[in-house]
Amino acid sequence: MQIQKINETVKAVIENIPPDWLNLTTHRLDIYEEKLAKTQFLDHFEQLTNQADWNPSALAGLPTAYDYIRLGHPLSSVLEWAMANLNGLDAKEVISFSSQTMPVLAVLRSNLLTGKNTRIYYAGALPEALDTDLLKLVYGYQFELHNLKDTTVVEEFEGTTIYLSSSSGLEVVDVPAGIDFLIRIVPTLGSILLAISPESKNYISDIQHVRRRESIAMTPADCQEALNILVGNSILDNPRDNVADNKQKVEKSIQSVTGTSSQPLLGSSGLSVQYAIMMGLIDEALEKYPGKPIKFVVPPNCYGGTNDQARRVAACSDQVEIVDLPVDGDNDMVQSIDLVLTKIAREDAIPYIIAEIPTNPRVEVPDLIKLREALSKARLTSVGTRAVEPVFILDQTFCPNVQFLGTNKILSNIRTISYASGSKFPSGGKCTAGYGVGNYKTRELLKKIAAHLDLCDNGATDLQIAILAEQLPSMPQRISAAYENTRSFVNHIKATLPAAKINFVSDELARQGFTPSVFSLDLPTKGDTPEEKEAYKRKLNHELIRQMITKIPGESKYCVSYGQLKGCYWTIPATSTQGTTREDDKDYIVRASLSPDMDLEKHKAVFEAFVAGI
Repeated sequence: MQIQKINETVKAVIENIPPDWLNLTTHRLDIYEEKLAKTQFLDHFEQLTNQADWNPSALAGLPTAYDYIRLGHPLSSVLEWAMANLNGLDAKEVISFSSQTMPVLAVLRSNLLTGKNTRIYYAGALPEALDTDLLKLVYGYQFELHNLKDTTVVEEFEGTTIYLSSSSGLEVVDVPAGIDFLIRIVPTLGSILLAISPESKNYISDIQHVRRRESIAMTPADCQEALNILVGNSILDNPRDNVADNKQKVEKSIQSVTGTSSQPLLGSSGLSVQYAIMMGLIDEALEKYPGKPIKFVVPPNCYGGTNDQARRVAACSDQVEIVDLPVDGDNDMVQSIDLVLTKIAREDAIPYIIAEIPTNPRVEVPDLIKLREALSKARLTSVGTRAVEPVFILDQTFCPNVQFLGTNKILSNIRTISYASGSKFPSGGKCTAGYGVGNYKTRELLKKIAAHLDLCDNGATDLQIAILAEQLPSMPQRISAAYENTRSFVNHIKATLPAAKINFVSDELARQGFTPSVFSLDLPTKGDTPEEKEAYKRKLNHELIRQMITKIPGESKYCVSYGQLKGCYWTIPATSTQGTTREDDKDYIVRASLSPDMDLEKHKAVFEAFVAGI
């Protein structure tokens, strides 16, 4: 495609960007096919390009590029399409990151697993965040570094060659022969990876998976800026001038809501924070307990990103293993933790536990007194020595306002780190940023985690911090109002359809401060065999969601979000948030999340009509 045509297209998109392309963290699942992520969007986008149809409504009607913007989104897809066409590549061979270093780590990870050598050429200086010693010692990545002064000469090499190029523009770079990956470092915005050689095409899926689980795509606002740079437009004002003040406001808000005093960690997403936590813990284990096995204890049916990321980390080290922690339904979290920790102690291994409270999607809360007892119990190894004390890693995205870690709180004396996805209540669905805090027993550990957050260049962006600064102060009030809507809706469902099984917190737990605005619903079913009953229930799930999103299209959406500012979101965890969970552990139930601002009576009326039609 001619450069002029590319520039005209990009300029037209910039002038007609639908508001949702910049402002939503989740997009419509009713027009999304995961197996066609990005490609379906671009196929339809190119049809608009051929027709020169740049009406914002036409752009807004394109199929969803990705269900969740940290994975990718319309503007990242347009940026990658433009860069691919400028460089003679297919759009799938270009992947943008909010991080400057994660595309390097993505290639290194693939080569670690396949035993291939890696060589990194760079012009000028390496990205400041790229701590090569930490990459080798903790991640196990092996590579050669070369400062490439003569960009026309690259020696033959048995392995993969990466070329890091940094400039303020996005002009086409003359790539030396022998380069597999060109990584364009875009100051303040992130990076763009281009798969150049035929061999590099085999890495595309794995690199996309790193972006999906351990990092995020270049954010919509930063992609907008990159597109402006690409076509030579002047850059709009941005919040970077106020970032120090905004960051201070965010840190104070997080400390206030969590009851902690340590400096919070601000990441580009909840999973970015979780990845830093996991690698920081491994770093601690290698330093303090060299040679001992490392056990990450994870619920097999928890959020798919958590589950998948934990297993991906373990796959990179023979010293790290995943241990299942059954927590929902007939399984009691406290009993499971007690049994697992006792077994790990006998093996003289290092226990790191990841758990959600309340659990997702069953919205269960364990007996917290017994949980504290199980975590604090002194245990012995098989030879009678004291076992390593566990670290409890708490995902409290569903209830970020519960103070687990503060002075005299339930987990104040247990080595505990808490984190939350900021795309939920903290930002009201306006950005993906996440944050993590620790109690006084994890102050030194937080330093290691911060080092890995820096290494991965996965810190929250300036705009994300600005959004959190604006939204966090009102979070407690929004949580309270959304809970009241949810409790009212749950009570209505109980009265309207008593045979349904509802998973939600009890009134007693709510009085203790657990006030989520999400519940899950097992609809009554029928049939002569278990298979018929399951099939009927799954069909009913989709029918309920269909009626909600078609009869209340301005508010009800088929999405995976939670904590949004307005409306009601519906999903089926087995097909969305548990997407990579093992099939036997998936929940084919309906999950709904309500906001503080919605037409509750209309939702009740639609549910009544749904029940009448069963």
